[in-house]
Amino acid sequence: MEETKAIIEAIIFASESPLTVDKIREVLHEFDRSEISRLVQDLINEYEKRRGGFLLQEVAGGLHFRTRSDLSFWINKLMKAKQAMLTNAAMETLAVVAYKQPVVKSEIDRIRGVDVGSSLKGLLEKKLVRIMGRKDVPGKPIMYGTTKKFLEIFSLKDLSELPTLKEFKDLQDGTEALGTESQIPDNVEI
Repeated sequence: MEETKAIIEAIIFASESPLTVDKIREVLHEFDRSEISRLVQDLINEYEKRRGGFLLQEVAGGLHFRTRSDLSFWINKLMKAKQAMLTNAAMETLAVVAYKQPVVKSEIDRIRGVDVGSSLKGLLEKKLVRIMGRKDVPGKPIMYGTTKKFLEIFSLKDLSELPTLKEFKDLQDGTEALGTESQIPDNVEI
C-alpha cells in the first residue's frame, strides 16, 4: 500500500490542477474508489501531522498540494512577488457573483449601485468569473458565476465554504485597513 500511496502522491504533485479521486482511479484502475479515498486521506493526515512547508488539500473539487498559508511571507520574500491587484470594485463585484450566482449584470449593477462592466470584464479576463449561459427572460441576458480558478485561489473546496456575509464584511474591513486595493499573491497565477 505504501507504493500505491507514493504513486497517488506523485500523480497529484505532477498535476497542474486539482485532481479528483475519480481521475486518480483512471490511472489506478485496479483499485476501487473507497481504497483510493482512504489512501488520499492518509496522505492528507500525514502532511498535516508533519507540519512541513506544504499540505495536501481539497480545493475546487479535487486534491492539490498547497504551501501553508502561514508561510506566505517567506515565499513572497524569496520570489519578491509582485502583487496582482483586485480593486475594491472588482472584489465587491466578485463577491456579488460568488454569493448570487448565477447572476446577470443588471442584478450586480443594482446591488453595487454602479455599472460593473469594467470590473466584470477584468474578472472574466483573470478567469475568476465565467459566463454560465443566458437567463430565459426577455433580452436573454448573460448569467455569470465563479470558476474553479476562483475556488483554487481562495482555497475553497466548493462554494459552501464561502464565508458568511458577516465574515466577508469583517474580511473586507480588514483589507481596507491595509489600503485601497486587495492583494492576491502573484505566485498564484490569475
